[in-house]
Amino acid sequence: MICSVITAKSILTKSNLPVSDYSANPYTGCAHACKYCYASFMKRFTNHPEDWGSFVDVKTWPPLKHPEKYADKEIFLSSVTDPYQPLEAEYKRTRALLEELQGSGARISIATKSDLVLRDIDLIRTFPGARVSWSINTLDEDFRAEMDNAVSIERRLSAMKAFHDAGVRTTCFISPIFPGITDAIAIIERAKDICNLVWLENLNLRGDYRKCILDWIHEKHPELDGLYHAIYSQHDRTYWYELDGMMRDYTAKLGLPYLRNEDSMTREFSAPPAVVNYFFHDEITR
Repeated sequence: MICSVITAKSILTKSNLPVSDYSANPYTGCAHACKYCYASFMKRFTNHPEDWGSFVDVKTWPPLKHPEKYADKEIFLSSVTDPYQPLEAEYKRTRALLEELQGSGARISIATKSDLVLRDIDLIRTFPGARVSWSINTLDEDFRAEMDNAVSIERRLSAMKAFHDAGVRTTCFISPIFPGITDAIAIIERAKDICNLVWLENLNLRGDYRKCILDWIHEKHPELDGLYHAIYSQHDRTYWYELDGMMRDYTAKLGLPYLRNEDSMTREFSAPPAVVNYFFHDEITR
């Protein structure tokens, strides 16, 4: 892993994401090296010739001026990196930002594939309405290991439980859903008692990783070639509409709220999770 330290002009940027006002990316690049990483487009903004996933730039930045101005603003960590990837254990850049924001009144939302976030649980608990999400798109550890270098699914679920037990809102982010491979219902069954929210998001093939994923499907699951061709070459959304119907029936049977494209529903902490379908928030292919 190639690691360098760089200086950023600022650590907080205005966000276009519907779930946040600002985004913070303490690192450029990510050692988790997910084969389907949508953030791989960030490579063009670096001076790295290496493959995406083989380098990480560690950011430093000037101290935040008047952090209280972020009161009641939602800050998302992170939009194009994992804030708790392995280098965070040494460099603590995510923790440094949280310490700068502590007491400001800012709300934080954290997305990770790591259980290193457990180190900061006491700090995260001090933020109003804090949310932590873990990406889990399989319960099959062999498939997980084919797709990313992050910690095991069991470690992610254990971290989710620890935060939920500590009274911090948690999200099970079932993303990306691989057609014919990801069993979303099985994942919800594992997570529904330790999370407050479930997000569902389709696999969206674009950029350099499109060929990588389609080649992997052809090699490992040739029986799915036709399905992936229909979805990603012919723009056929039948699979997603059928999965949408299946999830609607499943959540109705369990009495779970089921929404499309928004997660603004406010529920008591002890209430079962709401399930939010993001299959149709963007084009399947571009």
